[in-house]
Amino acid sequence: MKGDDLFSEALKLFPSGVNSPVRFYRPVPVMFERGRGSRIYDVNGKEYIDYSLGFGPMILGHADPDVASAIKRQADNGILFGSITENEVRLGNIIKNHVKSIEKMRFTNSGTEATMHAIRLARGYTKRKYILKMEGGFHGAHDYALIKSGSGTMTFGVPSSNGVPEEITKTVLVGKYNDENSIESLFNEYGNDIAAVITEPILGNIGVINPELGFLEFLREITNKYNSLLIFDEVITGFRFAFSGYQDIINIKPDITTMGKIIGGGAPIGLFGSSSEIMDLISPSGNVYESGTFSGNPLSMAAGIAAMEKLQGMDYSRINNYTADLVKSLYDIFNDKNIDVNINHYGSMFQIFFNKNEVKTYDDAIKSDKDRFFKFFKKMLDHNVYLPPSQFETNFVSFAHGRDDLNKTIEAAKEAVSCI
Repeated sequence: MKGDDLFSEALKLFPSGVNSPVRFYRPVPVMFERGRGSRIYDVNGKEYIDYSLGFGPMILGHADPDVASAIKRQADNGILFGSITENEVRLGNIIKNHVKSIEKMRFTNSGTEATMHAIRLARGYTKRKYILKMEGGFHGAHDYALIKSGSGTMTFGVPSSNGVPEEITKTVLVGKYNDENSIESLFNEYGNDIAAVITEPILGNIGVINPELGFLEFLREITNKYNSLLIFDEVITGFRFAFSGYQDIINIKPDITTMGKIIGGGAPIGLFGSSSEIMDLISPSGNVYESGTFSGNPLSMAAGIAAMEKLQGMDYSRINNYTADLVKSLYDIFNDKNIDVNINHYGSMFQIFFNKNEVKTYDDAIKSDKDRFFKFFKKMLDHNVYLPPSQFETNFVSFAHGRDDLNKTIEAAKEAVSCI
């Protein structure tokens, strides 16, 4: 059973044939079978250069031998014990030693769980009601995260999914990323009841949107002023640009940090961490409840340790420079065909917006030509390059990508652009 036939079977089992919505696209999503390094292979044996990297975690590339060996060794010794293990301590110490804001942490199974518990912790610590998030900011699939602004004039968010009660939407305020006036006006009205501001320091689920100069510093200042907490969601950015959090690169210390993806080496993982004072409110030492059968599970811990120990010796400038070279070449290709694009990037992540104006906000991003993006995605797929299948996802580069990948990607883009 291959390709289309296999997807027909999947349609009988899963809504739209997939287990996460962004994996679906028309006419039929590619079904992958294996990966090695920078390449992934579909069920028909076709090879692709991969810039999705599992939506970010695979910074070492696919089937990294050290990570794979660590998982196999752990599987031979046991998959789940229901108690603390040495590897939880080992991975926790690696993270604590390289993210200055984290004194204590809890491992979870996903970024969604991490942000859900971080929000509850912020409310428990401050004894306040409101969470302020950014329009277009993605923090997982729980009710408090699935809120975005309905229009630029609305204060409270509206749910991005059916099934989110109105009572929950009324506890989530939505501000505009890179717009200090938007944030300040919300604090002027609700500041004494705002438990926390939660944001990705670089928006990564509306494409890539970088912070304007001074914006993140402003968030730190205004949360301090109102005794609210600042939560940096570094599920994407943690250990992506250097062996640290992005917060350590820009020297801004949040009150709570969430991470995931890279720290698990490709296995399911998340974490939320903070000062000892705040984290000691977590049960059983405190009254903010958090738990999970698979939290800190041995397979994820083993994969995470292997990946992080390897990453610690890597030269991040290599993947950052690869990305910069690719972005420059893509600009040249699009400009040669008089196609308006903006390619936002930072470090080893980038996204192409078919938009003649700069993309600095959610409003800018949603004005991009999504139909043209999808045509480009399909043509790149035809030429053996796999990009994330959404205008509002992010492309990633791994340490497995090399000069041959770069050259082939550039040639594929030349062919793709001529057809859109």
